[in-house]
Amino acid sequence: MKLLTFIAASVMLSTTTPTSVNAAEQLKPSATNHQNVRFQFGIVPQQSAMKLAERWLPIFKYLENETGYKFVFKTQPTIPEFEQKVFDKEYDFAYMNPYHYTVFHETSGYEAILKQGEKKIKGIIVTHIDSPIESLQDLEGKTLAFPAPAAFAATVIPQSEAKQSGINIQSQYVSSHESVYKNVAYGNFPAGGGIERTLQNTPQHIRSKLKIIWRTKGYTPHAIAYSPKVPKQVAEKVQAAFMKMNNSPEGKKLLAALKFKSIETATNPDWDDVRALDIKLLDAMRTVSGNAH
Repeated sequence: MKLLTFIAASVMLSTTTPTSVNAAEQLKPSATNHQNVRFQFGIVPQQSAMKLAERWLPIFKYLENETGYKFVFKTQPTIPEFEQKVFDKEYDFAYMNPYHYTVFHETSGYEAILKQGEKKIKGIIVTHIDSPIESLQDLEGKTLAFPAPAAFAATVIPQSEAKQSGINIQSQYVSSHESVYKNVAYGNFPAGGGIERTLQNTPQHIRSKLKIIWRTKGYTPHAIAYSPKVPKQVAEKVQAAFMKMNNSPEGKKLLAALKFKSIETATNPDWDDVRALDIKLLDAMRTVSGNAH
């Protein structure tokens, strides 16, 4: 009960309080106690804030023990709100989808340091377990649930594949992967888009009502990236702490909670497969950034 109370309080703070003093300012040579520096760590809201906090807060505690820095869990109620926060560089570190990373590397200067190991991200389409729908072709003329317009594997790729196949579908955005699964499970939509990892993280009573009818090809998965406000040596320290998780029972357990088999270092060119798709959904943010410079 104490753990749940702590998580609830952390989630409330993470979605309502303003960003703390710029971490980079606290790391200037004049700062006397780097151990109290707090970094804002944003997590893309594929699921509820409570569930994300349950998985990420123990990881942040591990990072604190390894680096001496403190990490503040941050997320937003919807993916578009998260996108705006990343665009504005309000997070010192962020876990974001592949398309987000290609955009926010360009517009806001985020630099990737890590990604899930031994994994390519694939989008899926799910329907109710009792649905007669068995293929993309069966979705002709139907309205599907998707998390958000720029949700890469869960929205962008399925929509693109349907369009290329000449299948006419309508889209309704329901703010998160979890909401997609619930809506399809309860019969509010005939089908919806997601990814296998978030489906696996969905409660069994929801997951048991769903079946996967289609998977996309694989792409480089989500990025853990740092803001240009954060000194490179700090990012490297955080990267090293994450990598240590691969080599200890405690670390492997923390990664398993995210459905990660392992974690590996990453650099910007790793997402060139996503760039090759030439997606233009967040061009408005590119335009704003260009005008600002």
